[in-house]
Amino acid sequence: MPDFLPSSIELAYLLAAALFILGLRYLGSPATGRRGNFLASMGMLIAIVATLLDRAVLNYEMVLVGILIGSILGATGARLVKMTAMPQMVGLFNGFGGGASALVAIAEFWRRIGTPEAIPLDISVIVMVGVLIGGTTLTGSLVAFGKLRGTISGAPVTYPLQHPINGALLIAFLAGSAYLLFAEVSPTLFLVLVAIAFVLGVLVVIPIGGADMPVVISLLNAFSGLAAATAGFILMNFVLIIAGALVGAAGLILTQIMTKAMNRSLANVLFGAFGAGKVAAKGGVAAVIDKTVRTIDAEEAAMVLGYARSVIIVPGFGMAAAQAQHAVAELASLLESRGVDIKFAIHPVAGRMPGHMNVLLAEASVPYTKLYDMDDVNPEFERTEVALVIGANDVVNPAARHDRSSPIYGMPILDVDKAEHVIVMKRSLSPGFSGIDNELFYDEKTMMLFGHAKDTVMELISESKQL
Repeated sequence: MPDFLPSSIELAYLLAAALFILGLRYLGSPATGRRGNFLASMGMLIAIVATLLDRAVLNYEMVLVGILIGSILGATGARLVKMTAMPQMVGLFNGFGGGASALVAIAEFWRRIGTPEAIPLDISVIVMVGVLIGGTTLTGSLVAFGKLRGTISGAPVTYPLQHPINGALLIAFLAGSAYLLFAEVSPTLFLVLVAIAFVLGVLVVIPIGGADMPVVISLLNAFSGLAAATAGFILMNFVLIIAGALVGAAGLILTQIMTKAMNRSLANVLFGAFGAGKVAAKGGVAAVIDKTVRTIDAEEAAMVLGYARSVIIVPGFGMAAAQAQHAVAELASLLESRGVDIKFAIHPVAGRMPGHMNVLLAEASVPYTKLYDMDDVNPEFERTEVALVIGANDVVNPAARHDRSSPIYGMPILDVDKAEHVIVMKRSLSPGFSGIDNELFYDEKTMMLFGHAKDTVMELISESKQL
């Protein structure tokens, strides 16, 4: 190896780490998100090239084949997967990251037991941590992917003694790891512990409802970062440690933001089986005496919107599920051409993953300047003539502010009920993931426009053009 190469590798790792940090910084805003993604990608490319030059790779051909296959699969997935399916794709990527880290840990253990020297204690500890975090992340992410895709029921799956069983499995893993570390190195026991890590990932995620998947995805993202950092310690690759630590920290911060936006603790999300149906009888509209629903058709709604001075559009998962973002963007442009001031109100947990609504609307070419976070837009509702709610439910339920018996009490919501008029677009009066009715639907200023989100928005566009 040339004398200048080690220092060049270290500089490359430093540059890659700087690009990772800058990339995360720019990913914090929709307006700079693309730039952040590009910078982080360039950092990873530099890190990969530097690692290949730094390590004694035995077979470059196989490495290049792996890079080629991975690049083709990644590019194909990015092109073919719809924007509404991005949460599933992110969940799958989290799983792949955890699985890769678990494989590194397994390979290191298998390599070490083939040598006459005893496995150092620090290496053994790191290997077992990598197996636990990586294996749990892999199978947990696959379950989350299935729930988001609909191949696995989104309802919480519970059974008697669920938490004690999970705790017993974790204790078994720790006890088995201690035996491997201090007693006897047993390949059979090691494989059993690997299986336990995989099973734990499944059992931890299945009791979590599909509507809580935004928090789960954020947490699994953090786990995938921690697993990558563990793999970095195993391989003694500093840039992998840095990258994993950054992803882990960012994921944990995002998880905290999401749980705060839902006014729930992480323990409640993981162990509360929220949405299992047992909360449906509690609260919600107990304080509402008049449950009269006031309906409106597309022609009337178009007149209300077309002659309004200001409109705030509140997108929810119903808009994403109907893939109505392009139609909504067209409606917003049409209203703006009539002189209506348009804003979009984005709740942190309005979609299936953090930033879901922002990504969907950005894909539909809605200007970033039109997207407002909850804290920024809430004061605007009192000065707004019409709030148009498209497929959102719990995040606009006024019960969260005053009904102490409601399971969503204390959850920050979008104050749409403070607008002069409210139009709610939904298929039916069905409750949200919390299982309670929505007071907003019965407010005297609310008009319900029933129908499929995309079809109904297209009707609004057609009627608006005739005004």
